[in-house]
Amino acid sequence: MAFKTALCVTEMEHSDQDVRAAADLCAEVGARLSVLIIKFARRRPSGADSALWPERIRAAFRLETRSSEIETFSNDVARLEKRSREIHTLLDAMAIPSDVGTDYCDQACFGDAVRQRALCTDLTVIGPLLLNDDDLGPFAIDGCLFESGTPVLVVPHGAKASLRPRRILVGWDARIETSRAIREALHLLSGADEVRVTLVDPEAIGNGNGPWPGIDIVAYLARHGIRVVVDRLPSAAQSVTTILAQHAIDTSADMVVTGAWGRRRLRERIFGGAIRWMIEKPPLPLFMAR
Repeated sequence: MAFKTALCVTEMEHSDQDVRAAADLCAEVGARLSVLIIKFARRRPSGADSALWPERIRAAFRLETRSSEIETFSNDVARLEKRSREIHTLLDAMAIPSDVGTDYCDQACFGDAVRQRALCTDLTVIGPLLLNDDDLGPFAIDGCLFESGTPVLVVPHGAKASLRPRRILVGWDARIETSRAIREALHLLSGADEVRVTLVDPEAIGNGNGPWPGIDIVAYLARHGIRVVVDRLPSAAQSVTTILAQHAIDTSADMVVTGAWGRRRLRERIFGGAIRWMIEKPPLPLFMAR
């Protein structure tokens, strides 16, 4: 199924970079873009020692704090509305079918705010600014992948992202998460000139690969008219993600398709370690589902 709707999440202070990247992808395939602009609510002063203050001072502190909260909220809402109008203008100028929403929430509610939007979209695009935002990035990916089941396309800074990639590397490990990622990416794989299914240290028996590791997924893709090349690689004491990253670079892949295994593992793979290296040297778009 082709992507007809995409979600882009951005922070109010971010530039237009992520929105433009998502808009270009939507223009490429004629999809509609939904933009969610987030602003975190600021925490008020705790007044931890206020119990020791005289009552009239405590009352004055509460009044001043409340007044400050109202002023901050009003200013932030006005800035959110202004930013929304700016993005509307940008997308109208690019002739992209779109809708723009805003959310003023604390960090604990951010994942749910993203989940609500992602539930009714085909794909969430994580642009370079959100990817490098340690406050928002992990929550956005959690909200999409783990709460809504929506696939995610990570587009790092400098990546030449496309929803019509010519060369795709699939990291296959016979896990349900990877199987789901492949199903979500079937139309991408169908349109590619080259699809390489890569297995690292595959076992011939006992892990669902069958007597010839990779033959099962090759047969599945063949039934969808997709011809693939199977690469079986040794790890040589390196991590699987490091091997996949290097192989993607060696084969000039335009995109990597892989499954997202778990919250802790996912954050390690995206925000540090081998996957961080892969999407930076050189930058490669990463398509994930769970």
